Amino acid sequence: MSSNRTRILLHMCCAPCTTYPLQQLRGNWERVIGFYYNPNIHPYREYEKRLSAVRQLAETTGLEVIYRDEYDLENFIRSVVYREQNRCQYCYHRRLEAAARMAAKSKFHAFTSTLLYSRLQKHDLIAEMGESLGKKWGVPFHYEDFRKGWKEGIALAKEMSLYRQPYCGCIYSEKDRFYPATGQKREAE
Repeated sequence: MSSNRTRILLHMCCAPCTTYPLQQLRGNWERVIGFYYNPNIHPYREYEKRLSAVRQLAETTGLEVIYRDEYDLENFIRSVVYREQNRCQYCYHRRLEAAARMAAKSKFHAFTSTLLYSRLQKHDLIAEMGESLGKKWGVPFHYEDFRKGWKEGIALAKEMSLYRQPYCGCIYSEKDRFYPATGQKREAE
């Protein structure tokens, strides 16, 4: 294995979305270390369920995880109010920048995100943002289209009995998922 594929930081949006990317990265990198940071999850009980599932995944798979355990409802709301249509862009940027900063500070060879796994996310925006933030922080963004393993990841998550969330994470996505008037009922993440 080449020396530039030694350590990669994997931003984790949730446990189920981590299963397939983790499997893929472990086949190509000497060390994969998780980074869990998701202050956008609402309400708090949902945040706790997702954090617990990540801990379960880490224990089951032997994944070392850096936890940035912050629940920041007020800052999220302040940052997206009146800009709800652009909330995903804000959310991606906040989490990817935290991952890029952590990767640079801890001298990782690259960073990536499980956000690249979900078919329901804005894939091109995530990739573009990751590349830009990688340049800003001086650590390469590892792009990989993990969506090809969507079904395999779901099967792995079920096999491990991981909590599978019914919506992306923020209060607005919860509304989009469950409130019939929005007309946007989406499948579970």
